[in-house]
Amino acid sequence: MPIKPPVTDLPIKTADSGFYRGFTKDVTITAKLLIGALVIWAVAFPDNAASVLSGLNSLILASFNFWYVYVMAFFFLTCIVLAILPVSGRMKLGRPEDQPEFSRFSWFSMMFGAGIGIGMLTYATGEPIYHFQTNPDIIQGLAEGSTQEAVRSAYKWSFSHWGLHAWASYAIVGLALAYFSFRRGLPLTIRSALTPIFGKSLSGPLGHVIDVVAVVATVLGVAQTLGFGVNQFIAGLHRIGFGDWLLTDAGDPTKVAIAVALLIIVGASTLSALSGVGKGIKWLSNINMALSFALLAFFLFFGSTFFGLQALFVGIYDYLIATPALLFTVWNSDGVDGSVASQLAGWQGGWTVFYWAWWIAFAPFVGVFLARISRGRTIREYVLGAAIVPSVMCFVWFALVGGTAIELELSGVADNAIIGTGLSDQLFATLSVMLSETMAWVFAIMVVVLLLTYLVTSADSAVLIINTINAAGDEGPKARPHILFWGAALALVVGALLMIGGLGAIQTAMIIGALPFSVVMVLMGISVLKAIWRDSQREKLGLSVFDEEEAEATPAE
Repeated sequence: MPIKPPVTDLPIKTADSGFYRGFTKDVTITAKLLIGALVIWAVAFPDNAASVLSGLNSLILASFNFWYVYVMAFFFLTCIVLAILPVSGRMKLGRPEDQPEFSRFSWFSMMFGAGIGIGMLTYATGEPIYHFQTNPDIIQGLAEGSTQEAVRSAYKWSFSHWGLHAWASYAIVGLALAYFSFRRGLPLTIRSALTPIFGKSLSGPLGHVIDVVAVVATVLGVAQTLGFGVNQFIAGLHRIGFGDWLLTDAGDPTKVAIAVALLIIVGASTLSALSGVGKGIKWLSNINMALSFALLAFFLFFGSTFFGLQALFVGIYDYLIATPALLFTVWNSDGVDGSVASQLAGWQGGWTVFYWAWWIAFAPFVGVFLARISRGRTIREYVLGAAIVPSVMCFVWFALVGGTAIELELSGVADNAIIGTGLSDQLFATLSVMLSETMAWVFAIMVVVLLLTYLVTSADSAVLIINTINAAGDEGPKARPHILFWGAALALVVGALLMIGGLGAIQTAMIIGALPFSVVMVLMGISVLKAIWRDSQREKLGLSVFDEEEAEATPAE
């Protein structure tokens, strides 16, 4: 039986005129209604919204924790298989004559900036410090918390959340989009990656649903990132001296502070998005990369360098050794408060499942970006570059910045000044312990500026990518009203959820929103595996695997 030619044409209807010209109205309007309904619900009925979201979150953590663990293991193993196998590893994301648009250094830099940014500024200090006090090894009695022996396990668990798992999830989405867009000539939108499974039926309602799910996941994933950034931005403004009105007596941001911060961030990001990728976003990206390396260099030369480098190398070793077991470990509660099983399940739900949902929700945003910058690279180069290099950069940040904080606490120099403050303030607290009051103030300003550039870059990039999905993969439509709408929508989602329940409410909404997109991502992984195998068979028979006109009347797969 002859192998059917691949789908190389996926017509997606877009409006020819009017307000939605260039956009798929079914996707755009549905996504706007869903996000609008979430904001109105959270603002008009905050108690009900908080209660329902909390209940759904508890249900998901109790019933679907295994799903998040196993799907991330699937992404991880799929990337390894595709990179190792000669038949897939040598394939190009594009035609044979296509060459990479960017140098490897620029490519790595853009990947790192797209996938990390704000979250790492918050967690590079906070996560090692937290796991230094408690983690699964400590819960099981294998190490004593807040001691020297807890350092190794703290980094093993920190690296597991920011390492290959995270980047494999991003790589799967980017790989699938690049493969079907650059080899098959399909639109650069999520539905295109499922053509080997669903074929041309994706032109209709099924494809619309998939793209809507991707848009909602992107909004909630970026909202999670912006939420952390807003809290840390406000903490930084307080450190600089903008006044006590920024924080409540409990140390949380006030509603006025949240509103002011979002107004600044979204206003700047909207202006940047309106200017396009080539101007505002590129300019801001250059600033935040320069400031990021300056901050990292400071910790390398003036932080606990030996302690941090030791944590880096030993942590990577422990992480790699533990990875096979971590891939499929699921802890379930036994229903007894305070038991080891309940503590392990609570820890996994609050950390691992939260992270896996965050990376999945963020994957449409990062995946579309990775696809756009990776044309012309082989699958092996893409997978290794997209997974290993950014992971190592994360490890360096966590080891040098977090290691300095841990060493200051272990030595007694910090005297609980770092551990005793909130997650959003721990980087500033570390700088205050290390430096004089004046220098700590100067560095606080630098971190606040760095945070602002990351926040603005993330928000404006998200708006442009949401519009790309809404426009059936066309990067052309730059309709100002739609850019303004999604900029305002991001601000309102972050603000509304922060005000009804703080970061916990955003985390809950994001975990819920990531669940349906995780199913789409699994299908993307299966789809790209099927397409690569079919293309290898076509190549053996001398058949075309690209978006060329097919003379045969054979129906497409």
